[in-house]
Amino acid sequence: MEKANIKYGAFVQILREELIPAMGCTEPIALAYAAAVARRTLGEMPDRVVVGVSGSIIKNVKSVIVPNTGHLKGIPAAVTAGIVAGKPEKELEVIGAVTQEQIMQMKEFMERTEVRIEHIKSGFTFDIIVTLYKDSSYSKVRIANFHTNIVLIEKDGNILKQREALMEEQPLTDRGLLNMEDIWDFINTVDISDIKEILDRQIQYNWAIAEEGLRCSYGANIGKVLLWSSGNDVAVKAKAMAAAGSDARMNGCELPVIINSGSGNQGITVSVPVIVYAKERKVSAEKMYRALALSNLAAIHQKTPIGRLSAYCGAVNAGAGAGAGIAYLCGGGYKEVIHTMVNALAIISGIVCDGAKASCAAKIASSIDAGIFGYSMYMQGQQFLDGDGIVTKGVEATLKNVGRLAKEGMKETNEEIIKIMIGE
Repeated sequence: MEKANIKYGAFVQILREELIPAMGCTEPIALAYAAAVARRTLGEMPDRVVVGVSGSIIKNVKSVIVPNTGHLKGIPAAVTAGIVAGKPEKELEVIGAVTQEQIMQMKEFMERTEVRIEHIKSGFTFDIIVTLYKDSSYSKVRIANFHTNIVLIEKDGNILKQREALMEEQPLTDRGLLNMEDIWDFINTVDISDIKEILDRQIQYNWAIAEEGLRCSYGANIGKVLLWSSGNDVAVKAKAMAAAGSDARMNGCELPVIINSGSGNQGITVSVPVIVYAKERKVSAEKMYRALALSNLAAIHQKTPIGRLSAYCGAVNAGAGAGAGIAYLCGGGYKEVIHTMVNALAIISGIVCDGAKASCAAKIASSIDAGIFGYSMYMQGQQFLDGDGIVTKGVEATLKNVGRLAKEGMKETNEEIIKIMIGE
């Protein structure tokens, strides 16, 4: 692909837009971001807080530890962290720098201040409205569709910022340009200097949190369990390292990660297994960068029609992306890559997302396993064929079916999961 091709610049920009740093699970951090903006807008500490959230936000915040809060969980903790210690200019690293004094202030704030949670049903899967009150004054901030998309800032009846909260996310660069054939062309021809800085940060951040997850005790310690029960060959290590990163991230680790498709878990899944295989096979840095570009873009391409939040576990798409990157590192060409992805999706499509919590690490391990196994199948002359369930002829047609299943087919599933989790 020539640099002059419009898709070349678009693909580089998509990586730049998607592979950004975030601390902790991204939904609690989005709440903290909204609260920090509302606090700055109000100009003083509130004496009452009302938080309106869509069901998928409830689902993804309920069980996860918010970093830099002294191991507090849930929506009130995330919002309080943003109010007390948030730096809104940092966006998804809004609570990246918190003092011990501020952690104590968070606990005191939650003890003395009413934080009311309301389940809103606006039609948006991703919807956050934070309203802060101080006597007769108030400020309101709304984020819709994706984690940093502020669509409303209001104070005392005055609209300070407003734009239409479209039902579909409108990213800066058209993800509709993505397809596997062009992604393959891009990753084989891209000037590495155009993507090196983006990917270097992903390698640094996500490898660090994976090592932290194995070094310490977090959550269900899925990474350690895998190494203990299954040995330490490259496939097991790839699953274990990624799972360990999620173990840490879901359970209060204060290290940031580089996300993919709005998710830190997906960012870990598309990168860490590829890095493990690159190290094991002692490939050149250039080949590792190309494999990471493939893994990341393949995952983004799969996730685009699904949307940021769904009942369909995002680790599935990321695991298939990782499988593509691993296939490339192992010498696979375009056919091996796309059949690896189709095989992986045929195996594990249907894993449900029941929120952010410790079991995400196990789902990540399963998704990476499917990606690796999908490649092994094809190398042994085996594949799932047109008509095998949701698999149909052509990789793009199969990805379209997966997107339809995840976005449309699992809407009711998502509602039932939310009802189960909130006890309705």
